[in-house]
Amino acid sequence: MKSVSKRTTIYIDPQLHRALRIKAAETDDSMSDLIRQAIRLSLAEDAIDLAAYEDRKHEPRLSFEEVTKKLRKNGKI
Repeated sequence: MKSVSKRTTIYIDPQLHRALRIKAAETDDSMSDLIRQAIRLSLAEDAIDLAAYEDRKHEPRLSFEEVTKKLRKNGKI
């Protein structure tokens, strides 16, 4: 199945736009390419976080209070 790009409009702060334009010029990438890369990286980080949550969802849950009490009991704090 062939992937067709979709066009969208984004609004960014003028200073961020300037920085993006400069980075694009320095790296010989288009601003669109840099934005697509940033989106892919952000979504990849989310996928990693979700996978980590899935791997650990059956671990017992500890409250902050429980953890600090245990640390205090063991002389760690």
